[in-house]
Amino acid sequence: MIEGIHHITALASDPQQNVDFYTDVLGLRLVKRTVNFDAQDVYHLYYGDEVGRPGTILTFFPFPHAVRGKRGTGEISAVAFVVPEGSLDFWLMRLSRFDIHIDGPENRYNEQVISFQDPDGMEIELMVGPSQAPYRTWSGGPIPRQYAIEKLHGATLLLGRLDETDRLLQKTLGFKFVGGAGKRYRYTIGTDTDVAVVDLIVEPELSPARQSAGSVHHIAWRVADRSLQAQWRKKLLETGLHTTEILDRKYFESVYFREPGGVLFEIATDGPGFVIDEPIQELGTHLELPKWLESERPRLERILLPIKLKTRPALW
Repeated sequence: MIEGIHHITALASDPQQNVDFYTDVLGLRLVKRTVNFDAQDVYHLYYGDEVGRPGTILTFFPFPHAVRGKRGTGEISAVAFVVPEGSLDFWLMRLSRFDIHIDGPENRYNEQVISFQDPDGMEIELMVGPSQAPYRTWSGGPIPRQYAIEKLHGATLLLGRLDETDRLLQKTLGFKFVGGAGKRYRYTIGTDTDVAVVDLIVEPELSPARQSAGSVHHIAWRVADRSLQAQWRKKLLETGLHTTEILDRKYFESVYFREPGGVLFEIATDGPGFVIDEPIQELGTHLELPKWLESERPRLERILLPIKLKTRPALW
């Protein structure tokens, strides 16, 4: 069974700008700084809750000086987080203090939602909902826990057509169809506090997206372990989809495939997690590399731009 979202990965430009926004403005914790294993000259930055639990993780590949991407079909057009009930006024005031333009609040499927853009133009939504225990927000961050982002709520896919993606979500992956309103169609996956939402917006007149800074690269769905992941890979291949082999990403294992509308999907395992190479209190403070890249450390430390964390490290 797919248990919800594991993580979402996006593209950015300046790494320090990215860190400043997601840690100092939104209050997420930088739980890991490593490199893109497929393009090692670029950081891979992971943000999440106190320890980067699956379901809280937003990651970035920041390419310095990258131009902005072009919004279009075949991509994820918005990423949504859950914030606690009673926190909406706090977020409206906080974002305004940083001169961030806010759209909303609006009511969407009986949920209050506000939206805004990050420094690279990626669309972010905050959905007000019941507290999502057992997620542990970052005690060392700038946001009081009663207002802090708790987990990923879901994502919006912008597509040219609905039918094949709808079939994959419901018939193959086990999503539940919630309903449609205008051009937006909603689906859910997972149970209890792990429920994740996917909205499909169908805009057949739009051109395909051109991905760069501000674009979402992929979304990863969560499974418990490698055995279940292998079963999912076999099922996907049997439906005629092309998948990668199971890839070791150090902190989890991954299988990638494209859904029929062009969005890159991943199935990722829960473990081993982010505390395998750093103590909890030091997460995100060192450049961590897989063993097979340790010989490249001197070169990578020379070419990667330095990153400074402005907020104090979390206390455990």
